[in-house]
Amino acid sequence: MKLFTFPLSDSRATLENVGGKGMSLAKMIRAGFPVPDGFHITTDAYRAFVDVNNLQTKILSALKDADSSLPASLDTASASIIRFFAESQIPSDIASAITDAYTDLNRKSQIENRKSVAVRSSATAEDLPEASFAGQQETFLNVRGEEELLEAVKKCWASLWTARAIAYRIKNNIDQSTVALAVVMQEMVDAEAAGILFTANPINGRRDEMVINAAWGLGEAIVGGLVSPDTIVAEKATGKVKQYDVAEKTVITVRTEKGTREDPLDDARRRSKVLNEADIVELVNIARRIESYYGKPQDIEWCHASGRFFIVQSRPITALPTYPAEGGEAPIEWAPPNPKGIYMRTGVVDLMPSPLSPLYVTWAIPVLINQMKPLSARLGMGSPVLQEDYYVAINRYAYMNAAFPAKAWWWIIAGMLPAYPRLLRRMVPMWRDELHPEYQAAVAKYHGKNFGKMAAGELWRNAQEILTAAMYYACGLLFATMGASAGSEGLLTQVYNKFAKQEGDPDANALLIGWDNIPVRSVKSLYDLALWIRENENLAGYILNTSSHELVVNLEKPESVPTPLFTEFTSRFKMHLEKFGHLLFQMDFAEPLPCDHPEMLLETIKMYLRGQGDNPHECQHASAAKRIQTTETMRNRLKGFKRWAFIKALNWGQSLAEVREDALAEIGLGYPILRAMLGELGSRLVTAGAIQQADDIYWLEKPEIETCVRELEQGDLLDNLSARVEERKAFNKRAGQETPPPMMPMKKKFMGIKTSVWLAESESNQTSNVIKGVATSAGKVTAPACILRGSEDFHKMRPGDVLVAGATTPAWTPLFAMASAVVTDIGGPLSHGSIVAREYGIPAVMGTGVATNRIKDGQVITVDGGAGTVELREMT
Repeated sequence: MKLFTFPLSDSRATLENVGGKGMSLAKMIRAGFPVPDGFHITTDAYRAFVDVNNLQTKILSALKDADSSLPASLDTASASIIRFFAESQIPSDIASAITDAYTDLNRKSQIENRKSVAVRSSATAEDLPEASFAGQQETFLNVRGEEELLEAVKKCWASLWTARAIAYRIKNNIDQSTVALAVVMQEMVDAEAAGILFTANPINGRRDEMVINAAWGLGEAIVGGLVSPDTIVAEKATGKVKQYDVAEKTVITVRTEKGTREDPLDDARRRSKVLNEADIVELVNIARRIESYYGKPQDIEWCHASGRFFIVQSRPITALPTYPAEGGEAPIEWAPPNPKGIYMRTGVVDLMPSPLSPLYVTWAIPVLINQMKPLSARLGMGSPVLQEDYYVAINRYAYMNAAFPAKAWWWIIAGMLPAYPRLLRRMVPMWRDELHPEYQAAVAKYHGKNFGKMAAGELWRNAQEILTAAMYYACGLLFATMGASAGSEGLLTQVYNKFAKQEGDPDANALLIGWDNIPVRSVKSLYDLALWIRENENLAGYILNTSSHELVVNLEKPESVPTPLFTEFTSRFKMHLEKFGHLLFQMDFAEPLPCDHPEMLLETIKMYLRGQGDNPHECQHASAAKRIQTTETMRNRLKGFKRWAFIKALNWGQSLAEVREDALAEIGLGYPILRAMLGELGSRLVTAGAIQQADDIYWLEKPEIETCVRELEQGDLLDNLSARVEERKAFNKRAGQETPPPMMPMKKKFMGIKTSVWLAESESNQTSNVIKGVATSAGKVTAPACILRGSEDFHKMRPGDVLVAGATTPAWTPLFAMASAVVTDIGGPLSHGSIVAREYGIPAVMGTGVATNRIKDGQVITVDGGAGTVELREMT
């Protein structure tokens, strides 16, 4: 006889009949942990419901066209299946079993006045280490009465077929015909406080620490990312508090007559501690016993009511960092180099998201700082007084020091500010008519030169000349386009919102999109090349069926490929690389360029050949039309002073928006030649026995290269530097697994402005399953994530994926044609990723601080570009 329900503590609970969540709760309640009582609705009930209503055939039919790379197909399948469930009836024998168990639960309730329950889904594959996708199915709180209860159960069952759950099973090869869902029914705890506890520190991996997130009210505000919780770090052995960060808690989830709602929190609790020391000790003691019971670190959901703690879920922590006690290295320490400094990951640092090469740190960064002086003098602002660590690498991550000395403030007040009105008129012409042509001329000097015939000293001097030109140009952008763009967009947004915008009008961003800039033209070029290829069936078939790596090899010997027109394709593709192959992936010249590794470009061409992705010509034209229409509407709407102010702000904002991406795109103009020079010098160091391979030159420091060059010219023997190189590579690999603090020391405000406007959240506040960032392009998408740490990962990107990266630069633009959304670690509203995402009309969340470390490849996430949140659907 099939059992449709049995008590929560029943020993018959198994993964197969009650799912992962149900089995865990059954174990804990039998072990004596304070778990609210309840009952299971078994997978037999789900299967009987499906059988009686003849749903299995309908489900499989709806799934036949579902493709994990096509979000629209997943949404269509999901909507159909959920409609099937809504239209079906729960058989009377199953309904009776559920309502009888509900009546019995109310009769024996240990919690006074219990009239409502929490209805939680429990998947049979959920919470397994090899198939962890907790949180994909639904939970319904404060459910009252038999009718509401049965409806909630049916919705739980249907949630097995959300788009994200379907996509996850496709990605992980889980047979859709075998899955089933159990439901856990528990007494509803009217929590005064709730949160999440990790029995090991999920940030640094320390097993002797516990991390607690806590907020007032029910736990849904934390889980949904609606509130910033208090974050507490406590000793595991004693519960002693090591760190307590009190958050400003603006929202509280409360019970209503039907369900729950989020209310503003305006009383003293908004800025007060949720848990006192005694509470923390008690909660840590419970959590320590749960971890001991399971024998591994746990992720625990808890709530507190009437002076008692309750545990509503516990599951293993996934992807916990290794700590020295388990054989790993000690965590990297983060401390300001100068205690008086204020170090921030912002500004031009957006173009340096990853750990930098030692050569870039010791050579390029000092040159970048030094070039500010001649440029400032050229602009009539005098010589700036900058601290030596104005730009600095901390654990190889770039930071800007915003703690200006008194002399620097005097220069700002007496030199820079008086010159700025004149500069506002000169900025765009200066970039177009002076900075850009000068940089082009410096690079053109070396086109066609044979670097193999140059002496080592000459190579090094020429490399320094190219680098100086590149950094001078980059400094010019800080004055001419980057900083000014932030000011102009901010002013335009304020004027537009105050004087012009009405209900139903687009955001101010609509006034700044649709330009035919270099990154956009690069994508158009790939699209046009794909259209040309498509005209020849044999060529199209060959390119689609050949790996991009093999295609790159064959580009160097096109005559060896028997496919007609491949030689012509090679010529056309190389013309594309000549125009756009210098676009930077990031400012560190150690990073290969598109011209070095064009596999990503070939994948974009293949996408267009398959008929996927939007036509970039149409995208750009649509954006431009929206800009023009919005502009004209506002011009006609406004009169008098308002119209004058709007047009002034509009002209300034649009003039900078039009050239900003072009200016950024050209930073790497000299990088192909610089990399060729360094590659030649690196080859000579290999021959001399100093390093193992030519690219190892990037892992040397500037003084070491200067010594090597001097010894090469003198004919001396060179030291073997390979051990240093390997040590530095190992450090960067470790650093790449860290999440650098967005600011040191962390401040909520700087110069009266909230730092959250342009900086990522502190990592200690990013431990829940909802990551917070800066909302930069509206829209909401649920899709698999693709983690891209650099150009070497670009081959992984598939149409419909969410692009997750440290930051993006113009070279990443072709990937936006594939992406359904974009998420980055650093950046803000004016970052490249924000601008291009708005052009493509896809959601974007910048400045999360932790996305590339918290999100896993293939993990289904929900990106809300309007709210600035990323929900981790597979892990909590």
